[in-house]
Amino acid sequence: MSQPLIDRPLRGIIAMLLAVAFFSAMDAGMKALTAYHSPMQITALRGALAWPLVVIWLCSSGAIKQILQTRWSLHLLRAALGITMLWAFVFSLQTLALADAYAIFFAAPFIITLLSAWWLKEYVAPRQYLVLVIGLAAVCYMLKPDAGQWLSLGALAALLAACCYAVSAITVRVLARSDSAANMVFWLMTFLTLGATALALPNWQPLQAQLWPVYLLIGVCGFLGQITITEAFRIAPAAIVAPFEYTALLWGIGFDIALWQLYPGRSVLLGATVIMLCGLYLLWQQRRGH
Repeated sequence: MSQPLIDRPLRGIIAMLLAVAFFSAMDAGMKALTAYHSPMQITALRGALAWPLVVIWLCSSGAIKQILQTRWSLHLLRAALGITMLWAFVFSLQTLALADAYAIFFAAPFIITLLSAWWLKEYVAPRQYLVLVIGLAAVCYMLKPDAGQWLSLGALAALLAACCYAVSAITVRVLARSDSAANMVFWLMTFLTLGATALALPNWQPLQAQLWPVYLLIGVCGFLGQITITEAFRIAPAAIVAPFEYTALLWGIGFDIALWQLYPGRSVLLGATVIMLCGLYLLWQQRRGH
């Protein structure tokens, strides 16, 4: 039975900020694993390492009894999108710095906002559309097309990941009308693990003992990030919480400098500043509308 949604914007924003922090740490771990495992195997590990924590969480909260009350078609769609998104993003990390990959991935919140207006019929003011155009232009500026980044496989993979993520975020909002956050997290992790493992088996490489701290980081942060981001899109309109994903750039720059001594270029910093200002304006307009 469909349940009415009660939007809680502030809680949704806090959940999104936490999710970005957790996922940024997970992404740094996955980038570190690209030297040892294929992108699809890393995708499978991301799901498999978090799955036991999801089950423990469901059992402790008593939500395990609800997992069969669900909409299978949308969960399978989310899983397919999740596998493609993670594979594409990890593939991009083989050649791109975290900050560069995030710069391309920043197209996702704008796509989410546009889809929320078209698919979910959430109100987006005309001025907000102008801000979306400015934000997308800033993304293109950070990509520096004249340097040929648009033609690189890494950049195209990051853009594919952004598109998959945007559609997946909208399906969360639709699923929230009938499914709990526990259902959404459990079935995403289950189907993602099974699907990615099956695809990765032909080129599977043994796990290495010295990498277990990284494996553990990916599992824990992936689990916490999945819960918080699902909750963010479940309790607040996509147009409100999506702009706060821009804080990922700060995490990406920090990890790039601390772990790989990679420093962002001027285009990334300038473009990111414009995008963050656009995101803050979108939030202000949305709250003003409420």
